[in-house]
Amino acid sequence: MSNVLVVADHRRGELRDVSFELLTAGRQVADATGGDLHAAVVSGDVEEFGDQLNREGVDAVHTVANGEEFNHDVYVQATEALAADVDAEFIVLPNSVNGLDYAPAVANRLDRPYVSDVIDAAYDGGVLEATREMYGSKVETTVEVADGPFVVSIRPGEWPAAEGVGDASVEAADVDIDDSQVRSTVTGFEEVGGGDVDIADAEFLVSIGRGIEEEENLELIEALVEATGATMSSSRPIVDNGWLPKNRQVGQSGKQVTPKVYLAIGISGAVQHVAGMKNAETIIAINTDPNAPIFDIADYGIVGDLFDVVPALIEEFGGDAPNV
Repeated sequence: MSNVLVVADHRRGELRDVSFELLTAGRQVADATGGDLHAAVVSGDVEEFGDQLNREGVDAVHTVANGEEFNHDVYVQATEALAADVDAEFIVLPNSVNGLDYAPAVANRLDRPYVSDVIDAAYDGGVLEATREMYGSKVETTVEVADGPFVVSIRPGEWPAAEGVGDASVEAADVDIDDSQVRSTVTGFEEVGGGDVDIADAEFLVSIGRGIEEEENLELIEALVEATGATMSSSRPIVDNGWLPKNRQVGQSGKQVTPKVYLAIGISGAVQHVAGMKNAETIIAINTDPNAPIFDIADYGIVGDLFDVVPALIEEFGGDAPNV
């Protein structure tokens, strides 16, 4: 019998979707071990967050009120203390920006093996079997770890969100944070530029990647966006190059989107990008490489040169394709 502790992820007053996916992943492990599932939330509106985390399958919810936003030092101390209080064999954290910040430190402090970016997990006979992707998501591997207890971080979007209303107790945890060991603080957030477009609300996204080659070629994609009434988004390289603003980026370090249609143009399908769009209702991919990982999740795929395919699409929708 091994208990599981999951720690929720939140930012700017809202629990992130991965928080509820953590509950599903944690319940899966708890069922395999016969243990209890403990959920925790650190900082922010812990009473409200605690109530939201009280979903089916959760045995207890623990809250730690300390500040409003994520703080590395607070989270490390709180997670260490909570793991001891609930006797957690497994600590399951998000493979998010925040999770990747403090998960290794927690594993180091507790002298536990750490397995990151897990997309599936099983526990049998004292051995943790964690499924991960390698080589640009082209290969799935299973890592077997026998020396527990464990710290695991799960990739967002791989488990369904826990649903329903649970009957767990929601209580403030008796955690003493040593303020002298808190050496950083969040003083504010800087809004990304790019106007009032929120790609997370779009129903049809036309997303562009490295395949566009040059900034001048964005004119072609803009013509397609205008012809179809879509919204433009992109993978990280386009934003890093300064061709589109940060608020257009889809992926782990950008936004998670769930449009009805996601048209990926010249995007290879790196795991960081796929994590942000894999839950789109319909995914269409255009790429010259028939082995591109994006085709593994696409509902429809076109193996071809975007400079041939996109003009044809523009004309099909009644638009005029520019010469690029």
